[in-house]
Amino acid sequence: MAADLWTSVVSLAGVALGGGLTALAQRATQRAEERRQTAATTESRRAEQIDVLKEFVSCAQAAERAAYRRPEPWGDDEDGWMTQTGPVMTALWTASGNVTLLCDEALREPVRTYGHALNAAVWRDIGDVEVNEHLEEAKTAFMNAARASLAGA
Repeated sequence: MAADLWTSVVSLAGVALGGGLTALAQRATQRAEERRQTAATTESRRAEQIDVLKEFVSCAQAAERAAYRRPEPWGDDEDGWMTQTGPVMTALWTASGNVTLLCDEALREPVRTYGHALNAAVWRDIGDVEVNEHLEEAKTAFMNAARASLAGA
């Protein structure tokens, strides 16, 4: 009878030990999967941020080109400049909104400031200042903030 009792106890202990080890293995697997998903989400988010930043830079360059092409003296839609520039500026403001929505909060002000500087350069609200001179400070601040944001992501 004692041998039967010990057999049952050892068997029960084996089942409990096996169940515990299985639970630990499943928990470790679950944690590893959660870490993998978190890393994948983080990388996906970073790629999305890089894409919107690249789009903003591309739109900013198009706006800068438009500022340099602006006819002097300002008048009618000479050679279609105004017709071509309207969509360029719309794309710039759309891209700046995407940066504001998808990127770090620290980019909000540099993007806004750079966008306003580009807008002023395009519509020549900059007086006698050269376009590149007018844009330099805002452009540098944006690029530094974008670089810092991506480094921290």
